Amino acid sequence: MRKIYYLSTCGTCKRILAEMPEIESFELQEIKKNPVTAPQLDEMYKLVGSYEKLFNKRAQLYKSEGLKDKNLQEEDFKKLILEQYTFLNRPVMFIDGNIYVGNSKKVVEAAIEQVKNK
Repeated sequence: MRKIYYLSTCGTCKRILAEMPEIESFELQEIKKNPVTAPQLDEMYKLVGSYEKLFNKRAQLYKSEGLKDKNLQEEDFKKLILEQYTFLNRPVMFIDGNIYVGNSKKVVEAAIEQVKNK
């Protein structure tokens, strides 16, 4: 399975999608128009092992709502991601059984490398 969860208004997501080889082989889910469902988030969790790792701590709402000052637990991260799409650390890329979360150079390079090697 190849799937990417992304935000169309995010310049970084757009750049990564443009760089991804064989992008036509991916199912793309724009998370503002088509939010992540609880089963989809649970699928991500199974591969990552933590809702916190799926959580975007750079989201403006994270700071403006004072969440950075709270002691959030795994269930809190899950609930927040399901309530507000901006809390998903994006993009989330499923590539042939592996998952890549976020937009760090290392993560993106690893995802691109996997696509090239399949």
